[in-house]
Amino acid sequence: MKQIGLMSDTHGYIDDRLYTFFENCDELWHAGDIGNMETANHLDAFKPLRAVFGNIDGHLVRMSYPLQQRFNCEQTDVLITHIGGYPGHYESSIRSILLSNPPKLFICGHSHILKVIFDKKHNLLHINPGAAGNTGFHNVKTAVRFSIDGSAIKNLEIWESSRG
Repeated sequence: MKQIGLMSDTHGYIDDRLYTFFENCDELWHAGDIGNMETANHLDAFKPLRAVFGNIDGHLVRMSYPLQQRFNCEQTDVLITHIGGYPGHYESSIRSILLSNPPKLFICGHSHILKVIFDKKHNLLHINPGAAGNTGFHNVKTAVRFSIDGSAIKNLEIWESSRG
Protein backbone atom coordinates (compact mmCIF):
# COMPACT_ATOMS: atom_id res chain seq x y z
CA MET A 1 0.00 0.00 0.00
CA LYS A 2 1.20 3.51 -0.86
CA GLN A 3 0.07 6.76 0.66
CA ILE A 4 -0.05 9.55 -1.96
CA GLY A 5 -0.03 13.31 -1.44
CA LEU A 6 -1.56 15.14 -4.42
CA MET A 7 -1.47 18.83 -5.25
CA SER A 8 -1.64 21.20 -8.19
CA ASP A 9 -1.29 24.85 -9.04
CA THR A 10 1.20 25.81 -6.34
CA HIS A 11 2.51 28.61 -8.56
CA GLY A 12 5.81 28.71 -6.63
CA TYR A 13 4.27 28.69 -3.14
CA ILE A 14 4.04 25.81 -0.65
CA ASP A 15 2.07 26.35 2.54
CA ASP A 16 4.15 24.92 5.42
CA ARG A 17 1.04 23.12 6.71
CA LEU A 18 1.08 20.94 3.59
CA TYR A 19 4.27 19.31 4.85
CA THR A 20 2.38 18.20 7.95
CA PHE A 21 -0.57 16.96 5.88
CA PHE A 22 1.81 14.99 3.64
CA GLU A 23 4.08 13.78 6.47
CA ASN A 24 3.00 10.12 6.25
CA CYS A 25 2.87 9.99 2.45
CA ASP A 26 5.21 7.77 0.49
CA GLU A 27 5.13 9.94 -2.65
CA LEU A 28 3.98 13.39 -3.72
CA TRP A 29 2.27 13.92 -7.07
CA HIS A 30 1.96 17.40 -8.60
CA ALA A 31 -0.51 18.02 -11.43
CA GLY A 32 1.24 21.06 -12.90
CA ASP A 33 1.74 24.80 -12.52
CA ILE A 34 4.53 24.08 -10.09
CA GLY A 35 5.85 27.60 -10.53
CA ASN A 36 9.60 27.08 -10.49
CA MET A 37 12.32 24.50 -9.93
CA GLU A 38 12.96 25.70 -6.37
CA THR A 39 9.43 24.62 -5.43
CA ALA A 40 9.84 21.27 -7.17
CA ASN A 41 13.21 20.72 -5.48
CA HIS A 42 11.77 21.48 -2.02
CA LEU A 43 8.96 19.00 -2.57
CA ASP A 44 11.31 16.35 -3.96
CA ALA A 45 13.66 16.76 -0.99
CA PHE A 46 10.71 16.14 1.33
CA LYS A 47 9.21 13.10 -0.47
CA PRO A 48 9.78 11.48 -3.87
CA LEU A 49 8.00 13.70 -6.42
CA ARG A 50 6.16 12.78 -9.62
CA ALA A 51 5.07 15.86 -11.53
CA VAL A 52 3.95 17.27 -14.85
CA PHE A 53 4.44 20.78 -16.13
CA GLY A 54 1.57 23.23 -16.42
CA ASN A 55 0.80 26.17 -18.64
CA ILE A 56 2.55 28.74 -16.40
CA ASP A 57 5.71 26.68 -15.94
CA GLY A 58 8.89 27.96 -17.57
CA HIS A 59 11.47 26.09 -19.59
CA LEU A 60 13.41 24.68 -16.61
CA VAL A 61 10.32 22.98 -15.18
CA ARG A 62 9.32 21.84 -18.69
CA MET A 63 12.76 20.31 -19.22
CA SER A 64 12.51 18.44 -15.91
CA TYR A 65 8.91 17.21 -16.01
CA PRO A 66 6.73 15.93 -18.88
CA LEU A 67 3.36 17.14 -20.15
CA GLN A 68 1.82 13.83 -19.11
CA GLN A 69 2.87 10.93 -16.91
CA ARG A 70 1.39 7.49 -17.16
CA PHE A 71 2.56 4.82 -14.76
CA ASN A 72 1.43 2.05 -12.45
CA CYS A 73 1.28 2.61 -8.71
CA GLU A 74 0.79 -0.75 -7.10
CA GLN A 75 -1.64 -2.34 -9.61
CA THR A 76 -3.36 0.95 -10.47
CA ASP A 77 -2.90 2.55 -13.90
CA VAL A 78 -2.47 6.32 -13.37
CA LEU A 79 -2.49 9.20 -15.87
CA ILE A 80 -1.52 12.72 -14.75
CA THR A 81 -1.58 15.89 -16.83
CA HIS A 82 -2.24 19.56 -16.10
CA ILE A 83 -5.05 20.54 -18.46
CA GLY A 84 -7.41 17.60 -18.73
CA GLY A 85 -10.98 18.64 -18.02
CA TYR A 86 -13.41 16.44 -16.13
CA PRO A 87 -16.01 13.75 -16.90
CA GLY A 88 -18.20 14.83 -19.80
CA HIS A 89 -15.88 17.78 -20.51
CA TYR A 90 -12.43 16.30 -21.15
CA GLU A 91 -9.82 18.16 -23.17
CA SER A 92 -9.67 16.69 -26.70
CA SER A 93 -6.25 15.00 -26.43
CA ILE A 94 -7.29 13.38 -23.14
CA ARG A 95 -10.63 12.31 -24.57
CA SER A 96 -8.86 10.27 -27.27
CA ILE A 97 -6.69 8.53 -24.64
CA LEU A 98 -9.72 7.74 -22.51
CA LEU A 99 -11.57 6.29 -25.49
CA SER A 100 -8.71 4.01 -26.55
CA ASN A 101 -6.97 3.11 -23.28
CA PRO A 102 -8.45 4.64 -20.12
CA PRO A 103 -6.43 4.57 -16.88
CA LYS A 104 -8.02 3.59 -13.58
CA LEU A 105 -7.05 6.97 -12.04
CA PHE A 106 -7.00 10.21 -14.05
CA ILE A 107 -5.52 13.29 -12.36
CA CYS A 108 -5.32 16.85 -13.64
CA GLY A 109 -5.15 20.39 -12.29
CA HIS A 110 -5.53 23.81 -13.96
CA SER A 111 -9.10 24.70 -12.92
CA HIS A 112 -8.18 25.54 -9.29
CA ILE A 113 -11.40 23.67 -8.39
CA LEU A 114 -11.25 20.54 -6.24
CA LYS A 115 -13.16 17.70 -7.91
CA VAL A 116 -13.35 13.99 -7.18
CA ILE A 117 -15.68 12.27 -9.63
CA PHE A 118 -16.14 8.65 -10.62
CA ASP A 119 -16.52 8.55 -14.41
CA LYS A 120 -18.90 5.67 -15.11
CA LYS A 121 -18.48 5.98 -18.89
CA HIS A 122 -14.72 5.33 -18.73
CA ASN A 123 -14.72 3.37 -15.44
CA LEU A 124 -12.12 5.62 -13.83
CA LEU A 125 -11.71 7.91 -10.86
CA HIS A 126 -11.03 11.54 -11.78
CA ILE A 127 -9.27 13.74 -9.22
CA ASN A 128 -8.43 17.41 -9.52
CA PRO A 129 -6.85 18.49 -6.21
CA GLY A 130 -7.71 22.16 -6.77
CA ALA A 131 -5.03 24.78 -6.12
CA ALA A 132 -2.54 24.59 -3.25
CA GLY A 133 -0.88 27.95 -3.96
CA ASN A 134 -1.83 31.56 -3.36
CA THR A 135 -2.13 32.66 -7.01
CA GLY A 136 -5.45 32.48 -8.86
CA PHE A 137 -9.13 33.11 -8.35
CA HIS A 138 -9.70 30.47 -5.66
CA ASN A 139 -10.42 31.54 -2.08
CA VAL A 140 -9.51 28.23 -0.47
CA LYS A 141 -6.27 26.31 -1.01
CA THR A 142 -6.78 22.56 -1.36
CA ALA A 143 -4.81 19.33 -1.70
CA VAL A 144 -5.65 15.66 -1.19
CA ARG A 145 -4.07 12.51 0.11
CA PHE A 146 -5.20 8.96 -0.46
CA SER A 147 -4.02 5.37 -0.41
CA ILE A 148 -3.49 2.98 -3.28
CA ASP A 149 -3.65 -0.63 -2.17
CA GLY A 150 -3.19 -2.90 -5.15
CA SER A 151 -5.97 -1.80 -7.48
CA ALA A 152 -8.00 -0.05 -4.76
CA ILE A 153 -7.98 3.73 -4.32
CA LYS A 154 -9.20 4.57 -0.82
CA ASN A 155 -8.98 6.75 2.28
CA LEU A 156 -9.16 10.04 0.37
CA GLU A 157 -8.74 13.07 2.63
CA ILE A 158 -8.92 16.75 1.76
CA TRP A 159 -6.70 19.54 3.09
CA GLU A 160 -8.01 23.07 2.85
CA SER A 161 -6.83 26.42 4.07
CA SER A 162 -7.69 30.04 3.49
CA ARG A 163 -5.54 31.83 0.96
CA GLY A 164 -2.92 34.23 2.13
